[in-house]
Amino acid sequence: MRTTVIAALLLSVSVRVANAADPNISQMSLEVMKVLIPDQIPWQVTPGLDTAFLYGNPNQPGFYVLMYRWKPGNSSRPHYHDQDRYLMVVSGTWWVGQGTNFDLEHATAAVKPGSFATHYKNQIHYDGARKTESEPAVEIVWGMGPVKTVVCDSPAGAGAGPCEDARKAAAQ
Repeated sequence: MRTTVIAALLLSVSVRVANAADPNISQMSLEVMKVLIPDQIPWQVTPGLDTAFLYGNPNQPGFYVLMYRWKPGNSSRPHYHDQDRYLMVVSGTWWVGQGTNFDLEHATAAVKPGSFATHYKNQIHYDGARKTESEPAVEIVWGMGPVKTVVCDSPAGAGAGPCEDARKAAAQ
């Protein structure tokens, strides 16, 4: 028993010493990789939705990665994108709805951290964080740009197209 305790203590000390010698991420070469730790994420803060452009830009050609931070009680209006977009929930609860009948508090489904989703092009949806949430919903979004987003209750969403198709389907 005494030998087991001594061996466990020695192992514990050697692990602590080994960890103390591990390099700090700030000591890693930028020629090998770039790492953003959480307090370095370049958030563009607004009252309802914060955005961080991590790579590229969805308004320009090419691959992009961004993060959204939905503050409780804030959401998008029904809209669609002309390109597929891929998402992963990082923290909080992200609420998603489909179609043009907007009701964040009663007609949305909860998507929990670690979940992956695809917003298919030209499909109407809305999303955000309910008022009852205690923390923001943070998600990583990526895809290929440029991406056009059309909000259904804006002038761009009037007339023929996915928004009108969704309104007609909801009326049947």
